[in-house]
Amino acid sequence: MKLASLFLLPATAALAFAPPQTKSIRKSSSPALFASSQGQNDDDGLLSRRAVLGQSVAMASTLSLLSLSPLPALSDDAAISTVVVAGSTGQTGRRIVERLASRPATSVVAGVRNVAKAQKSLSESSTVVRGAMVQTVPSVSASSVSLKELNVVSDSVDAMAETLKGADSLVIAVGFVPGNPLKMNDAAHEVDNVGTCKLIDAAKKAGVKKVVMVSSILTNGRNWGQEKSPGFIVTNAFGNVLDEKLVAENYLRQSGLDYTIVRPGGLKAKPPAGPLKI
Repeated sequence: MKLASLFLLPATAALAFAPPQTKSIRKSSSPALFASSQGQNDDDGLLSRRAVLGQSVAMASTLSLLSLSPLPALSDDAAISTVVVAGSTGQTGRRIVERLASRPATSVVAGVRNVAKAQKSLSESSTVVRGAMVQTVPSVSASSVSLKELNVVSDSVDAMAETLKGADSLVIAVGFVPGNPLKMNDAAHEVDNVGTCKLIDAAKKAGVKKVVMVSSILTNGRNWGQEKSPGFIVTNAFGNVLDEKLVAENYLRQSGLDYTIVRPGGLKAKPPAGPLKI
């Protein structure tokens, strides 16, 4: 079963940051579904088609942050929830920050490598060319967001735990940026593997209750015979990034934290349109 354009799923952002659930969900080998705690391995059994769709809607909460539809209002006496977004200046991270910042009773901390640069970057809209797509990225009001330094490569676990202190939830939207072809393997390993695992350790140390990881479609492609598919070959050509992300996914599964892993098949800055195709 293939799930395309997953950001169209009509789940609410509140589900991603709800109190930890004790029920486990067995993960499908389908390329763009969601794995939820606790501790399911990548080769677990399959859910039925209907059950997968039902659970996917519930677990796809992070992707609803990318939707432009209004979020449901919260009651005035709702408790303040603090959410840290790691990788806040990336295409996905900044949209998550934007959506969370519009929610009442939510304190948003944007984890960035350079606070001064991020403040300028987030406050400006821009036009980004991604392959054959040209996308307009809106600005994010820094007045409703706290910017804190968070560098998964250079920061220690203790330093990141200090940044995460007091947070209820963590959204991991980090990813290496392809650059020098001779250094891509090292960069992907440092960010999407080692750095992300360090961030998970920091979340545990800081007492974070919920972790949402935005990963990628086909991270487990080798496990179901897709390692020779064009999508896997092209994506993994950038620093073996899918293999590196899979290590971090499995590390999160084994961490004991309440988590959600999202494997989007492609994220765009445009509003959702058209039917959900399965």
